[in-house]
Amino acid sequence: MKKIISIAAVMLLGLSANAQQAIFGKPGIKSPEINSDGTVTFRYSNPKAITVQVTGEFLPITKMDTPFGKYDAPGTADLKQDKTGIWEYTTTEPVKGGFYNYYFIVNGQKTLDLNNVFVNRDVSSLTNILLIGGGKADLYKIQEVPHGTVSRLWYHSKTAGFDRRITVYTPAGYETSKRTKYPVLYLLHGIGGDEEAWITQGRASQIMDNLIAQGKAKAMIVVMTNGNIAEEAAPNENATGYCVPTMQLPKTMEGTFEESFPEIVKFIESTYRTIPQKKARAIAGLSMGGFHSLYISANYPDMFNYVGLFSAAVGVSDTSVSPIYQNIDDKLRIQFEKKPALYWIGIGSADFLYASNKEFRTKLDANSYPYKYMETDGGHIWRNWRTYLATFVPLLFR
Repeated sequence: MKKIISIAAVMLLGLSANAQQAIFGKPGIKSPEINSDGTVTFRYSNPKAITVQVTGEFLPITKMDTPFGKYDAPGTADLKQDKTGIWEYTTTEPVKGGFYNYYFIVNGQKTLDLNNVFVNRDVSSLTNILLIGGGKADLYKIQEVPHGTVSRLWYHSKTAGFDRRITVYTPAGYETSKRTKYPVLYLLHGIGGDEEAWITQGRASQIMDNLIAQGKAKAMIVVMTNGNIAEEAAPNENATGYCVPTMQLPKTMEGTFEESFPEIVKFIESTYRTIPQKKARAIAGLSMGGFHSLYISANYPDMFNYVGLFSAAVGVSDTSVSPIYQNIDDKLRIQFEKKPALYWIGIGSADFLYASNKEFRTKLDANSYPYKYMETDGGHIWRNWRTYLATFVPLLFR
C-alpha cells in the first residue's frame, strides 16, 4: 500500500512541475455564456483594466478603412466593470445561429478570451470562436449523423521539387464501401491560408457530413489543397518550424500552382476510389482560391465540370507573368463551348472585390455564358464563404 502511495506521490510531483495550473487551478469565470433568451454574455477578469471591449461578427457592422477602400467589419461593444472587478457585456438582442469569431480589446490591445479555450487561426490572427445553432448554422455543428474522415496526406510535387501536404475529407462509409467510387470536389483557400483553413474556419467536414446525411448532397471526397506552392504545408507543419504565417508568400498568384494542379488530381485518383472523369470533378475556392479555380478550370477545360468562385479575385494586372493568365477570353470561350454543368459565382455586396466580380459577370453575360449567381450581404468574410459552400455543394454531381 505504501508503495502505491509513493508512486502516486511521485506522479503528482511530476505533474505539478508541468501541468499544476491545469489540474489544480481555480475554475475561471464563464465566458461566453449563452443565456436562455438567446443573448450572449461575455466576461473578462482584470480589476486593473481601464477599458475592455469585445468585437465580433455578432455585433452591428461598421465600415473599416483598408488599402482597398472601405468595407464591412464587426463593431465593438463596451464591457462594464462590477464591484468584484469582473468586466461584463450582454448582447442587447438574441444572437442568431452562426459560427462567430471574436476577441477582447483591453486598454486598446487585442486580447483573447482566456476563459474560452476554443481558438482559431486565420493567417497570423488568433480569435476565439462561438458556435450557436439554429437555421443554417446547424450545418456547422456536430450532429448525430454518420461522420466522414479527415486525413492529412503528403504527395510529391514535381513542379515544386518536394513533398507537399493536402487535407482530404472522405464521406461516411468510404472505408466500408470497398467497391464504391466517388466524385471529388477540390476546395481551395484564400491568400495567407493553407490546407487547414477550410477545416478550421470553414467547418467543411461538418457541412459535408450534415448535407450528405440529409440527402441534400451526394457523397463525395473533398480535397483541400495548399495553394502556396513554395511551401510544403501549413505553418509549423513543415520544415520551417515556427515561421510567422503571412500573406506575403512567393509563387501564390503567378501561375505555378495552377500549372501544377494536375499533379494533385493524378495523386488523388491513384490513391482514392474516385470516378476519374470530368463529370465527377468539381473545383471551387474563396478569394485567391477562387482566382486559382477560375484559371485552373479555364486552362484545363476537360478536367472540371463544376466551378465555384467564392468572392474570387478575378483580375490579373500583368498577364505576361505566366501563360496561364494569357488569352483568357479564348480559354473561357473553349471552356463554355464544352458546356460545364455548373459555373457558380458568389460575392458579398460589401466585398472589396465586388466591382471586379461585377465586371467579370458582365464579360460572361456579353458572351451568353451561363452561370448561377448568389449575392449576400457583408464583405470578404468566412460567414459568406461557409454559406457559399453549403449552397454550392448540393448542386454538384446531380
